Amino acid sequence: MATKAPIRRTTGGRKPSSKKTFNAQNFLESAGLSRKIAEFGKKETIFSQGDVCKDVLYIQKGGVRLSVVNEAGKEAVVAVLGPGDFFGEGCLAGQPIRIGTATAITPATLLVIEKKEMMRLLHHEHEFSDRFITYMLSRNIRIEEDLVDQLFNSSEKRLARTLLLLARYGTEDKPQRVLPKIAQETLAEMVGTTRSRVNFFMNKFRKLGFIKYNGGLQINTSLLSVVLHD
Repeated sequence: MATKAPIRRTTGGRKPSSKKTFNAQNFLESAGLSRKIAEFGKKETIFSQGDVCKDVLYIQKGGVRLSVVNEAGKEAVVAVLGPGDFFGEGCLAGQPIRIGTATAITPATLLVIEKKEMMRLLHHEHEFSDRFITYMLSRNIRIEEDLVDQLFNSSEKRLARTLLLLARYGTEDKPQRVLPKIAQETLAEMVGTTRSRVNFFMNKFRKLGFIKYNGGLQINTSLLSVVLHD
């Protein structure tokens, strides 16, 4: 259940850092903005397709799955997000309702920022604005790469790339070598193939030493060879 977070104001005498390593997490926790902290259990719905779109969410802990359902009831996983990611930003562009559903895939802690407050931050806090714009551009690039991947690469390559992205390889963040347990059905929806194909390739990756099951799913950098192989 969402609860109001205590407001903590920064002390005087400190100037915002001008370094490129601006920490959005620290800023959001200390900026004194009007926000709520929301806790969600595994598989709990954060918002549903068709809900009123009125705030932006920032993931502090855990993982979130974004999905859409068509008129025939077929569901597609659009993205799986982790700590440091924003979602629900469509309200900033005048989107009246949610076009997808957000579900916690692990216990998650989210910062819920009202649209009006988020707009204020983007206009007056330039470092934060730069960080947010960079994030959104990176996500747009990722969407384009996903489309190319879906059109031209085999399901084996798509699965390998999905696992590496979930482990956050190639980002500024430290790679997350061990992932929380993710259902093969979810991976199949993300990759655009069947669960049986995912199971086949996961077993193959395990035998080759690309992944391990050890209290979670461990991703090794050697999995890159599948993505880079012609």
